[in-house]
Amino acid sequence: MTVHNYQTAESFKEAVKNNKVVLLDCFATWCGPCKAIAPILANHSNDEQFKDVHFAKIDVDDLPELAQELGITAMPTFLLFKDGELTPADKLVGANPNALVTLLKKYAPGAEAA
Repeated sequence: MTVHNYQTAESFKEAVKNNKVVLLDCFATWCGPCKAIAPILANHSNDEQFKDVHFAKIDVDDLPELAQELGITAMPTFLLFKDGELTPADKLVGANPNALVTLLKKYAPGAEAA
């Protein structure tokens, strides 16, 4: 498992269609909190309990149209897609490791509830 860094909106949208659960990290290279939570996200992507979650990330500066389409106003922002659909209630803004785990456990089949 790994965190997939998408370079185009098309490739990201294809990943959303082809995976049951997608966690998207919207980040910027200049964002300190983004850098702080990146290794935590990478660790979760290798955690067996989250094996059914597709971990994705986009650089909002490289894909500004997609960031705007997704309503990204701050970084990092984590969005969750289930069965190809964005789950707006589960938008997580900020580098909050505990909230990130809670979100993952909500959608990872077989993970223990928080």
